[in-house]
Amino acid sequence: MFKNARYAAAAVLLSVLAAPALAQDAPTAATVIARVGETEITLGQAIALRAQLPQQFAQVPDETLFPALVEQLIEQELLAQAQAGDLTLRNQLMLQNETRNFLANAALVEVATAAVTDESVQAAYDAFVADYAQGEPVTEYHAAHILVRSEEERDQVVAALAEGRDFAEVAQEFSADGSAQQGGDLGWFAAGVMIPEFQAAVEALEPGQVSEPVQTRFGWHVVKLLETRNATAPTLDQVREDLVTQIQREATRAYIEELRAASTAENLSEGMDPTLLSQTTLLDE
Repeated sequence: MFKNARYAAAAVLLSVLAAPALAQDAPTAATVIARVGETEITLGQAIALRAQLPQQFAQVPDETLFPALVEQLIEQELLAQAQAGDLTLRNQLMLQNETRNFLANAALVEVATAAVTDESVQAAYDAFVADYAQGEPVTEYHAAHILVRSEEERDQVVAALAEGRDFAEVAQEFSADGSAQQGGDLGWFAAGVMIPEFQAAVEALEPGQVSEPVQTRFGWHVVKLLETRNATAPTLDQVREDLVTQIQREATRAYIEELRAASTAENLSEGMDPTLLSQTTLLDE
């Protein structure tokens, strides 16, 4: 009888140990992590503070940051409570401006974020391509060059080419430019990318022609125009960032105009002396 009772007790103990602990309420943004007087500091405030930290803190582990941020929030609250009843006019106005600025930025971010979708980006790109096609054709140039520093080297290059040697081979031998290993090949470029003297030399050539030596601040160039083409519109990925900026700018401007139309905003500053803006002593009243 005793033996069986002992086994029964052991079985109960094992079942208790094996059972999961009673679930506690999962932490939320409202979970209190500190108190200063009657004021509660929440987990949400700590998370928000972490998100506001400079980028260099991104790699700091949470176990290091968490206690530090809680202490920072406690100290901030202590200081805020000490100052709350004794704000100068200057500080009151600065606080009002900061609050207004924060709320305005939050509204703009919300509108700008919502405006950028796959559909809106594609539509903006389609409009961009249509406008691009309506514009004047843009010529792109594919050229190679040989760059040397001295007149002696310049003459050697001219002589080597006059002998009929291959341009790329001469570039590999003489050119001081990083493109020498590619036979002087500079790839494709549009007008305005190269320095003016070089660009003028390129544009004066027909495909296959080689220029006379051209002097620039980098030295002496002998240029060969390989081919030309009409530029095509950049790909979506190449202009995506610009398109997103455009979409966000237009969306936020439209939203502000919508708010203006629905409000009674008035600018009452016309006729006031602009130098009032510099009279900071008014904040000391």
